[in-house]
Amino acid sequence: MNQAKNYTLSEIEATTLEMVIDGESVPAASGETFTRSSPAHDIEVSTLPRGDREDVDRAVTSARRALEAGWRTVSGAQRSALLQRVSELIVRDLEKLALAETLESGKPITQSRNEVRSTAELWAYSASLARHNYGDAHNGLGAETFALVVHEPIGVIGMITPWNFPLLIVSQKLPFALAAGNTAVIKPSESTSSTTVMLAELVREAGFPPGVVNVVTGNRRVGQAIVDHPGIDMLSFTGSTAVGRSLAASAGQSLKKVELELGGKNPQIISADCDWPAAVDAAVFGGYFNVGQCCNSGSRLIVHRSIADEFAAAVAERAAHVPLGDPLDSATQIGAIVSEEQFGVIQRYVSEGVAAGARLVTGGAPARSDAGRFYQPTVFADVTPDMSIAREEIFGPVLSVLPFDELSDAIRIANSTSFGLSAGIWSNDINEALIAARDLRAGTVWVNRWMDGYPEIPFGGYGESGIGRELGRQALAEFSELKTIQLQVGPRDTRWVSAPDAERKGAR
Repeated sequence: MNQAKNYTLSEIEATTLEMVIDGESVPAASGETFTRSSPAHDIEVSTLPRGDREDVDRAVTSARRALEAGWRTVSGAQRSALLQRVSELIVRDLEKLALAETLESGKPITQSRNEVRSTAELWAYSASLARHNYGDAHNGLGAETFALVVHEPIGVIGMITPWNFPLLIVSQKLPFALAAGNTAVIKPSESTSSTTVMLAELVREAGFPPGVVNVVTGNRRVGQAIVDHPGIDMLSFTGSTAVGRSLAASAGQSLKKVELELGGKNPQIISADCDWPAAVDAAVFGGYFNVGQCCNSGSRLIVHRSIADEFAAAVAERAAHVPLGDPLDSATQIGAIVSEEQFGVIQRYVSEGVAAGARLVTGGAPARSDAGRFYQPTVFADVTPDMSIAREEIFGPVLSVLPFDELSDAIRIANSTSFGLSAGIWSNDINEALIAARDLRAGTVWVNRWMDGYPEIPFGGYGESGIGRELGRQALAEFSELKTIQLQVGPRDTRWVSAPDAERKGAR
């Protein structure tokens, strides 16, 4: 199919999907459903089951059965072949997946297509890792002792994923967990469930055993049921810091392992000697990609005072020319806001910025449209670090320009929030760039680039941006338990020669 295809509303048909449990497409036990309307067009685009605790219990039982029936001991080569097949099926269904993502999320179709391509790469990379999941051998423990350290699957992984990149984010978790030998029960966001269900259907088509991957759709009751379920061995969550904190507290009651990828208030330090066109472009891309609804949004522009006003004006001018509108049009680069609730959050923060004394350079209001929810790309100047627009995650198309005088000031401002997901610096001074990369408290630091990602590179944050890492070789460790096996070599030196037999048996 032509990847530059534009769609019209007359071509759009609402889809009806079911949950995937134990390798079968099934309705909710209650028979209830919910619908999703396009945030860009105000038309119904999907209907899915509204699951509940009974459905989660069925899914966990299925996942546990698949794990114990042999999935945990399937060879790396077999897992690799299955994961690679899913990657191929994702590429085959690229247009179908991209369209579903755009209709439910409101993001431009070109961005959805790129997301699907990146998703296929994640599954292909995980396929390579499945064949290299090895531990260590220790032979330096003395003549009589030999030890092995092996990686074992944790068990049944509960995954709760957000609405902004539903297909990509579940694929930053699921294939890595499968490569390590785990099974999964997934709860996608109620706003954007379709592509996760479609992915589970591709997993089934690829030949994975029934029950290895299960998807239960529904509202927060499903998520809480996964958190509370005694059959879930680990929780992997991507979403807001507030929800992540609550989830971790609940998981702590049963000491479940948790992996959390949470919010960010990500700074880009712009030095006076920066590559101006590249820095302006990155500021616009980092602030308005997916309408700013991105945990990696580069929403804080910490700019050298000598160029701060000029830079803010340049970003505003560039933003005014980024195509905003119907996400079904391949020319569109800024689409719709996902929900009325999120639309209200953006408006509240803009009002707070104005009230606090920040200077509105451009935007600051809804964009005119016949349907849907759109917001103008917004730039604030003269922002101070104490303002809410400089400290709190907005998740919308709002950039704040904060001036600095010395690099130490820029780093202090950058590190002044509770988040630490990502950060960047734009400078032609390599010494300055390396100092910033060392001192910025963030899981990822970009130098003269922004928001590039690769399956091979681990991703995660400091502080309130999360716990643990996704992607890279480290992801296998994240979804694994370490087991130490000690072996006796030759006759054992008896240490309790005078103790009775019964006492020796009780000794540790």
